[in-house]
Amino acid sequence: MDIKTASIFVADQGEALAFYTDTLGFQKINDIDLGEFRWLTVSSAGSNETELLLEPNVHPAAKAYQTALYADGIPAALFHSTDIQEEYKRLLAKGVSFKDQPVENDGAWLAIFDDSCGNWIQLIQV
Repeated sequence: MDIKTASIFVADQGEALAFYTDTLGFQKINDIDLGEFRWLTVSSAGSNETELLLEPNVHPAAKAYQTALYADGIPAALFHSTDIQEEYKRLLAKGVSFKDQPVENDGAWLAIFDDSCGNWIQLIQV
């Protein structure tokens, strides 16, 4: 068994694609027109092993779930970084909003940012 695709709810797929590719630096893998929505996935540059589905939050349960997580400050996803300090500086320079500077917690460095699509995302360096 292998994890191939994980999803994150987004308010607008086009805006999410721009943020996840232009700002974060992920690569678009799939962009399949499904009528009203798209099967839209991104992945880390050079990886293509695990894809992140930018899934519309149109279902009432999805919207409520996303809104509740955001309101409580709970990250919807966790991304790894090999140099969180440099990643933090790079993303700040691109206008990404962080809750706080990276902090060390029991040997791991953590930082949480707003993906501008209705989610908190946690960066971790271990």
